[in-house]
Amino acid sequence: MLESLSSLIYGFGIALQPDNLLYVFIGVFAGTLIGMLPGLGPISALALMIPITFSMDPASGLILMAGVYYGAIFGGSTSSILLNAPGVAGTVATSFDGYPMARKGQAGKALAIAAYASFVGGTISVVGLVLIAPLLSKIAVSFGPAEYFALMLLGLTAVVSLSDKSLVKGLIAAVVGMMISIVGMDLQTGTERYTFNSLNLLDGVGFLVVALGVFALAEVFVMLLRGEEGHPQRQSIGSLKLTRHEAKEIAAPIGRSSILGFFIGVLPGAGATIGSFLGYSLEKRLARDGKTFGQGNIKGVAAPEAANNAACGGSFVPLLTLGVPGSGTTAVLLGALLVMGVTPGPMMLETRPDVFWGVIASMYIGNLFLLALNLPLIPLIAKILDAPRPLLLAMILIFCMVGVYGMNFSTFDLLMLLLFGLMGLAMRLYGFPAAPLILGLILGAMLEESMRRALQISSGDWSIFIDKPISFWLLVLAGLSLTTPLLKKAWLIWRQQAA
Repeated sequence: MLESLSSLIYGFGIALQPDNLLYVFIGVFAGTLIGMLPGLGPISALALMIPITFSMDPASGLILMAGVYYGAIFGGSTSSILLNAPGVAGTVATSFDGYPMARKGQAGKALAIAAYASFVGGTISVVGLVLIAPLLSKIAVSFGPAEYFALMLLGLTAVVSLSDKSLVKGLIAAVVGMMISIVGMDLQTGTERYTFNSLNLLDGVGFLVVALGVFALAEVFVMLLRGEEGHPQRQSIGSLKLTRHEAKEIAAPIGRSSILGFFIGVLPGAGATIGSFLGYSLEKRLARDGKTFGQGNIKGVAAPEAANNAACGGSFVPLLTLGVPGSGTTAVLLGALLVMGVTPGPMMLETRPDVFWGVIASMYIGNLFLLALNLPLIPLIAKILDAPRPLLLAMILIFCMVGVYGMNFSTFDLLMLLLFGLMGLAMRLYGFPAAPLILGLILGAMLEESMRRALQISSGDWSIFIDKPISFWLLVLAGLSLTTPLLKKAWLIWRQQAA
């Protein structure tokens, strides 16, 4: 404990140097702007920064790039709340209740809650990094393909089981999402799957195309169908202040989701997306007013925001202590470290403590900067909702089209955006939830890869998934998350008949 504190003080000595403070500020500011704009994403921004950081001191370079990473997650909630256009996968769950709050004239409060929850989640992740990073790195090593398969299946079933209207529709949406995820070239066999001989589908369907289509473009279609009466013009962003009752109401969800998100982030391959969905589903199950989730519940904004930012901090554990990237973003960070001549791994604490502890200390400073930057800007940012309704629709369309076209500069992607927009509209009209589809898309490829690796290790023996204790209990939890709503419904029907 004392050794960790002395190491953290050493890290603050590095992070508080004037040039590193400037890099922290530039990183989080750029990351916030990138997160607000659907289509950019932290991966492309970090890739562009590798040539810039090449000649920098490794500690300063990683401090800058880490600021962009967690700043993008912090800022990604803005477009999710205001426009229902989550450009970052980790903020999809925020839109479920954040956007309904904005439609009710509580955009300011939703953005403020997101800022507070993100700050607390980021702070708890820093504390976790300091106290238990070496221990958690050993736990992360114990997770093999079977455990990851079970963990991702649990994340998927937890979200599917929250489908209010119909569990069957939730399962259908999840399966469709997984079907979309396997479109493209099979990396293991080189086989084309569901490409219909189209070269444009060889690389699969991008997350951004599906997310912006199902959420943002579908919202435009719904607004056009309902007309002015269905979506009255919002004249006020509402108050940014939280009442004492509201602060007390979100305190426990933020704490629980921060801890959950951090531990999920530690596992390579899990990351902010799974953390945010699990945080959201956990709070919906625990809340007495769980039925109001999806209608503008403040806990539905606080939980995923705390979880995704805590998961960002947690993802640095496998990156720095094991040299294992847990996501595409941390893979870019790993590449940047190697370019700068630093090899992450178990010896990094001894060989480059300046990089390890300097980055950890800078993350806390960066979270303070983010809070100071975002809270004063909320009234200005939320003014977007005061725009005339036709202009607002046009802005959403432009954001979607520019974001999608900017990925590959392909008109085919724009056609796919329209297709998924129409799919999203149909899902809204017929009561199919969007969350399982998006999570199925995100987890589908990882589920398949983990299952294949586990079966290769066991020579095709499926018992590997139940022979290992961790995967067995995760699968039990996944089964319970699906069957509990059905058993609960059957119990209520039996009680009504008995009465």
